[in-house]
Amino acid sequence: MSRIAYVNGQYVRHADAAVHIEDRGYQFADGVYEVCEVWNNQIVDMPRHLDRLGRSLSELSIDWPMSRAAVEFVLRQVVRRNKVHNGIVYIQVTRGVSRRDHFFPPETVAPSIVVTARSSSPAAGQALAETGISVFSYPENRWPRVDIKSIALLPNCLAKQSAKEKGGKEAWYVDADGNVTEGGSTNAWIVTKEGVLVTRPAENGILRGITRAGILDLVAREGLAFEERAFSLEEAYDAREAFVTAATNIAMPVVRIDERVIGNGHPGSVATRLRELFHTATDLKVV
Repeated sequence: MSRIAYVNGQYVRHADAAVHIEDRGYQFADGVYEVCEVWNNQIVDMPRHLDRLGRSLSELSIDWPMSRAAVEFVLRQVVRRNKVHNGIVYIQVTRGVSRRDHFFPPETVAPSIVVTARSSSPAAGQALAETGISVFSYPENRWPRVDIKSIALLPNCLAKQSAKEKGGKEAWYVDADGNVTEGGSTNAWIVTKEGVLVTRPAENGILRGITRAGILDLVAREGLAFEERAFSLEEAYDAREAFVTAATNIAMPVVRIDERVIGNGHPGSVATRLRELFHTATDLKVV
């Protein structure tokens, strides 16, 4: 079956999908995106994702490309047309197509929108979660507005590639104070030796992850000990367990950081339990 993409008002074969060479996303990375999990024919936490999309657009003074209700319709259509039962749906909005100029184009230039979807294997993700992943630290080198889900991800690519070349699955950014900010495409968590779950506040320095928000709801519901504060790389080395969260991997246990074994070197019970319960604390919209 050919994959289908939505590009500026048309559903087209994925192989034929294209935007103009002077789209500002291509020229300037002038745009934002969202990635929603598709789980059992349901889009996970779509309202929160679209809330965050709206905020990102507002922070960059980009208009919605269509009404929010229309965006929801397109997301569902792309998932259906690609017959994605488990996987992701991706939406990207840029400032649109205009002559290359650092100044914003005229208000008459419409934003561009692209939506794609692809399947993934829950079994493969679960198999990885049963062994855990390694992460490697990387000096924080991004612009300060990481709270905006911008498509300008070159620093993230460099960090993740560095981790991959060392045998890792993710990079953890470390700021000038020696504190972990977040992963290249995930939020970072630890469980202290006292059993307290810790993640960095999302006021600044990290993206306010939607999966992170779902995990926080679950933590509150289950009555787990929790602190929202910065934690150092040294504290992470000494943690009972660690994990990362994102729409693409839910809660993924971390068993090594910079070649340091975390806990007993196996996925921790807290991360494993949160992963098992995650979808019981999320907003599920049937496709």
